Amino acid sequence: MSIQRFAPEVTALLDANKHPLRKEIDLLRAIVLGADAAIEEGVKWNAASFRTSEWFATLNGPKQVKVAMIILHAGAKVKGLLLKDQVADPQGLITWLGKDRGMITFKAAADIKGNDKALQAIVRDWIHLI
Repeated sequence: MSIQRFAPEVTALLDANKHPLRKEIDLLRAIVLGADAAIEEGVKWNAASFRTSEWFATLNGPKQVKVAMIILHAGAKVKGLLLKDQVADPQGLITWLGKDRGMITFKAAADIKGNDKALQAIVRDWIHLI
């Protein structure tokens, strides 16, 4: 896993929170950042979040500790986008929370590693739609 693109402020936040799923969170960070060179991470909503020109994904915060989770969204403001059914998801990873919001959860690092390519494909589709 390449961590050279990890944002220091995100690493500091995770260190300060002593996140119990840190290994899984770092795997998700690396996979999302590896999906496209235009993706950057930062702290938004007091959590590790990702953006290109728009914030599009947020990882679970320290209080949500049962699973590693990524929330896919279309930014801070509702735009009325219809993303549901527009993103290829052959493995059925996305649980749709609305027409422009989805959640993907993983119970263990092995689940994340086994779905890394599928997650990157979802992220690439997502950022091209928003």
